Amino acid sequence: MHDTHTDAGELAEYGYRQELKRTLSAWAVFAIGFATISPVVGVYAVVQLGFVFAGPAWIWAVVVAFLGQLLVALVYAELSSQFPVTGGVYQWVRRLGGPRLGWLVGWIYLASAVASLTTVAYLGAAWLHMLFGEGTLSSAAHVLLGVVFVAVALGINLLGVNPVKHFLNAGIIAEGVASIAVSVFLLLFVHNNGFGILFETLGAESASSGSALAGFLTALAVAGWAFLGFDATTQVAEETEQPRRNVPRALLRAYLFVALTVLLTGLAVTLALRDPEEAVSGALADPVFTAVTEGLGGWSEKPFILLVLIAFIACAISIQTYIGRAVFSFARDRQLPFSAKLATVGPRQIPYVSLIATAVLASLGLLLGLNGNAAATLIAFGSGGFYFIFLTVAVVALVARLTGRWNPAAGRLRLGRAGLVVNVLAVVWLLFEAVNIAWPRAELAPADGSWVQVWAVILVFSVLFVVGLIYILIAKPHTKLPATATSPSATPTSEKVKAS
Repeated sequence: MHDTHTDAGELAEYGYRQELKRTLSAWAVFAIGFATISPVVGVYAVVQLGFVFAGPAWIWAVVVAFLGQLLVALVYAELSSQFPVTGGVYQWVRRLGGPRLGWLVGWIYLASAVASLTTVAYLGAAWLHMLFGEGTLSSAAHVLLGVVFVAVALGINLLGVNPVKHFLNAGIIAEGVASIAVSVFLLLFVHNNGFGILFETLGAESASSGSALAGFLTALAVAGWAFLGFDATTQVAEETEQPRRNVPRALLRAYLFVALTVLLTGLAVTLALRDPEEAVSGALADPVFTAVTEGLGGWSEKPFILLVLIAFIACAISIQTYIGRAVFSFARDRQLPFSAKLATVGPRQIPYVSLIATAVLASLGLLLGLNGNAAATLIAFGSGGFYFIFLTVAVVALVARLTGRWNPAAGRLRLGRAGLVVNVLAVVWLLFEAVNIAWPRAELAPADGSWVQVWAVILVFSVLFVVGLIYILIAKPHTKLPATATSPSATPTSEKVKAS
């Protein structure tokens, strides 16, 4: 008989024993979510492309993406409040939608997560070069520095949970200075444009065959990248103190804090640029760095680069942290080849084999960068996969809610009747944005790219989907679930008692 009033007792009701150490406070979980979403990484990944396709009006694409993803974050918060199990979306979908769908979602989630680590490492490599190197960064050097980025993130994760917490705290401080303090300074003292410019495109529609709407939709597809990662908090549920309360709170706080910081930075940069036309034409490769160094003066270049670099490293560390836990959760349920090895927990109570495996895969993904600038392609890959996952989770949650398989009132976070409305609106938003991101656009492919690169998102994830289906049919991973982890109940006994 398990004591269901303890975290370990509640975890036992889901069929698992406590293997990971519960050392993460509410603040530590918030730090993981904050570092993963990362306002600095989000802004730097989308601002240049946003200007090119929508001009200064790109900021409204960020506003739309923020509001849409807030709906998704609320659905995730409800789910994480009721299912405090490492694995997040895989566990939720498996329990509410069935083991086959759960496996497929987990498979695509892992591919998308690895792509996001590759993207952050690729983008961060450019800042590493800016701090220590000179001249133009070659494609080969860019890839090599990206591998260094992944290796650093892996090395810190292998030290254990406590060192990770310290590095993420440093990342939050760096992001606070680099994003909030600098943005406030720019807004107060460096106004080179009036607020009216936020409603202008400055001819950016020419990049989309003269259509301002098409340009805005492209900017919105890219802006979706800035609001990924809040689900990282759910991957460390088994290492969190009082996870039913702390995980959903950390998720929502991290999302709101980062989202508002992204909006603040985007607004400050847009109003501070001396020549926004150059950002629209693409002549200005880095609008944020230019706006900051012009506003603060030349002395600020290296210190600002260092702060941004710390933020990128913290983001990579956090992504590595949650990917390792996601693989561990999958492997613990015997859902992957070499599951016994991948589910190994080392003496520091971390899934070190999963961490190493995902680092290797992310490094291999960097090879895409050998063929010129891969930023837009990598962003599209990462966003496309995650939005497919978001949509699947939201639909499964809605169906389970309507059919009675899931009772959201049993969780610690309760939206009441508003929960159904939020869930429906989240599905509508995600249907739109998932299609928008996957839409084949020549503008986001390299200038000399083939049709394969234009259709890359659809092609890659179609292949992943088909491979996943074939694996399900041949390997039948759903039949390998441990007997203790196949309880038909979506709600543990302890939560049923609380809800009654």
